[in-house]
Amino acid sequence: MYYVIVNPASKSGQGRTIWQRLKKIFEEKKVPYKVLFTKGAGHVTKAVAKLMDLEDKGKEKAPVKLIILGGDGTMNEALQGIRDFDKILLGYIPTGSSNDLARDLRLPKNPAIILRTILEGKHVRTMDLGLLTYIDMSGERSRLKARTISDKRFFAVSSGIGFDAAVCEEANSSRFKKLLNKLRLGKLTYLAIALRQLIAAKSVSCDIYLDSEKKPIHVNRFLFTAFMIHKYEGGGFQFCPMADSCDGKLDLCVVGSIPKPVILAALPTAYFGKHYAFSAIKHYKAEKVTFHTSIPLWVHTDGEVYIKSNCITVSCLQQKIRLMM
Repeated sequence: MYYVIVNPASKSGQGRTIWQRLKKIFEEKKVPYKVLFTKGAGHVTKAVAKLMDLEDKGKEKAPVKLIILGGDGTMNEALQGIRDFDKILLGYIPTGSSNDLARDLRLPKNPAIILRTILEGKHVRTMDLGLLTYIDMSGERSRLKARTISDKRFFAVSSGIGFDAAVCEEANSSRFKKLLNKLRLGKLTYLAIALRQLIAAKSVSCDIYLDSEKKPIHVNRFLFTAFMIHKYEGGGFQFCPMADSCDGKLDLCVVGSIPKPVILAALPTAYFGKHYAFSAIKHYKAEKVTFHTSIPLWVHTDGEVYIKSNCITVSCLQQKIRLMM
C-alpha cells in the first residue's frame, strides 16, 4: 500500500490535475494506494501522525510508504508528523515553486517518470535531516500558522534566521503571490519583498557556537545565516555549494558586516555559488550550532515560518531520511 499526500494548490493550482494523471499509473500497475488532499497549514502533519499511529497499532505494515506531491513546504509539514524515521519510506514528487530538494537530488522534471521509478522500488537513498530547536519562543508569531507551536522542527533542505526567513514570512502572506504564480512570475514577489526587507533590515549582532566550542564566533552586524543540508535555497540559490546531504554536518552561510548596496551585488552571485568571493560572507561546518541574536528574528525551516526567536539550536541528524527514488 502506498499513501499519497497531494497539495492541490501547488504549482499554481495544478497539483490536483497532476495527480489525476499520476493515479492512472497506480491503476495501470494495479498498485494499491490511498490519497489525501491537503486542507491548509498543519493538516499534513496531523495526517502523517495518524498514519504512524496505524503502524504502531499493527494496522499498517512497516515500513510505511508515503509519497508527497507538493513543494518543499509540504514535505516539511510531513516530516513533523513522523516519530520514527526507521519505520517510513518517503517518495517526493515536486510541484512547488522552489523545489530546492528536487534540484539537489536531480529529480526528473516529469512527475510520471518520478512516480514510475518510485513504484519500481529499486533504489532507496538515505539523507541527513535537520533539527531546529527554539531555546527562546517569546518573539512575534507568524500570521499564517497555528497558535500552538512546537519547540522543535525538522527540515529536509535548510533552515535560516534573519533576512531570508523575513522574506519567506512576508511572501507567504502576500496577496499578489498566487496571482504572479499563475502568470509564472512568482519570483517577482520574492524579488520585491527581498528589496524591501533589505532596506528595512536593522543592525543585529549574533554569537555562533559551533559544536562544543565554548568561544563564540561574534558577528557585530549580520544579515542572515542559512543552515544547509542541501546546496540550494530560495529557488536555486547555491548558498552552500559544498553541502553534502550524507556527511552528518550542517553547512553554514553567514552573511555578516557588509554594506547594503554590496549585498545587492553579492546576492545574484549566490545563484552560481560564487558569493564567498565577498570577504564578509563566511562558510562554516558543524554537527550542531547554537545561535544567539541581539533581538528576536524570523526563523524558517524549508521556507516555513512560525515565530521570531533570539536563541536557537540547529543540529544535523545523520542519514535519517530514507527516500524512494
